[in-house]
Amino acid sequence: MKVEQIYTGCLAQGAYYIESEGEAAIIDPLREVQPYINMAQRRNATIKYVFETHFHADFVSGHIDLAQKTGATIIYGQTDMKLGFQATIAEDGQEFRVGKATIRVLHTPGHTLESSCYLLIDEAGKEQAIFTGDTLFIGDVGRPDLAQKIAGDLTQEKLAGMLYDSLRNKIMPLPAHLTVYPAHGAGSACGKNMSKETQDSLGNQKATNYALRPDMTKAEFIKELTTGLTPPPSYFPQNVMMNINGYDSLDTVMARGFKALSPAEFETVATETRAVIIDTRAPQTFVKGFIPNAINIGLGGSFAVWVGTLIPDIKQEILIVAEEGTEEEAITRLARVGYDFAIGYLQGGLEAWKKAGFETDSIESVSPEAVAEAMQAGKVNILDVRKQSEYDIAHIPNATLAPLDYINESMLKVDKEKSYFVHCAGGYRSVVFASILRARGYTNLIDIQGGFNAMKETGKFELNNPINQ
Repeated sequence: MKVEQIYTGCLAQGAYYIESEGEAAIIDPLREVQPYINMAQRRNATIKYVFETHFHADFVSGHIDLAQKTGATIIYGQTDMKLGFQATIAEDGQEFRVGKATIRVLHTPGHTLESSCYLLIDEAGKEQAIFTGDTLFIGDVGRPDLAQKIAGDLTQEKLAGMLYDSLRNKIMPLPAHLTVYPAHGAGSACGKNMSKETQDSLGNQKATNYALRPDMTKAEFIKELTTGLTPPPSYFPQNVMMNINGYDSLDTVMARGFKALSPAEFETVATETRAVIIDTRAPQTFVKGFIPNAINIGLGGSFAVWVGTLIPDIKQEILIVAEEGTEEEAITRLARVGYDFAIGYLQGGLEAWKKAGFETDSIESVSPEAVAEAMQAGKVNILDVRKQSEYDIAHIPNATLAPLDYINESMLKVDKEKSYFVHCAGGYRSVVFASILRARGYTNLIDIQGGFNAMKETGKFELNNPINQ
């Protein structure tokens, strides 16, 4: 029996490949399914099942395409939702054979109503691992506020109560030696305090995970789980509905988006449509020159998550500017979170655009030392676009907190007539922020290279609540 975790860092998402005796199962596949098919073919295995732990909110699953391409059966836990595709709705405790291995369904509502975990039993009948989806993470559990967006009579308190029961009745009684394989790790918005580790023993989680504390009452659990939740990204409920109702094949999405446009064609399409231009190059490359009104969301960061956070309509048409050879990656990563309407990319990139004689824009970007000098010379305005939690740990005195996550509210704090130095933690988010506001007519934002981390390293800045205090 083989078990392989396939972890995608930019989404902090774990999919799983299980194989026994020439049969395979995939748990929570990403949208691009060919790598799973290739893996099975290399091992002369047939993909028999696609197991879904729940209706995912943070990405579009590849369950439909994978089933269509391989003939595999899609399995969900108990649900009353009407699906837009063929699937088996499993009963609690129902078992499925993969070669000589067995996968047992454990219905564990709480994160969502249909959430289920899958218990893996080897050829000798020994329980080996549990695939917990968003029910149990390493160091955390799933947030209980997402399903209420789909079912109006639910509340996060009701779901948290269900999760408490699921953990104590279904998960905690299982043996300590089991390996816990969750759907996400640190960086996902599906929990609050996930570990960077992507697997652990159940015994260690029972000993260290706050949510599995044996003396915790249901009331304490509900309070703990519902305190400090921030609003989820706007694309989450839209992804859920795509996973329930179905979606275009990724092949169709790629054919629509992977169209090379000459500079003249690109300019025409940008003018004649409502397409957003997303420039996926590195921030410090972008600031030196870009197409006017383009926004920078670099492939080097959490690209798909930021697109989903900042562009509310997943049907928004998108034009792409990218480093040569990364265009396909950009379109794929957009599709992972349901942005299926990329309609082309700039052939030859920005260099071709400039050679064709089209106008470019730029954003001033300065070193932390230059900012320190400006502060010594007089009062300056600083925008800190990190999260509230980061700001609370340490920040520059008198800096205005304007989180990128809530760009529409944050921009209300910015006066178009004033100049601002803008920073995040490392220089990624600040350029995203500055590019969006520049496209909206805010031309006096200056990026601080390297962000707060670089500022702190200079030793030239006073800090409020410094980390090591």
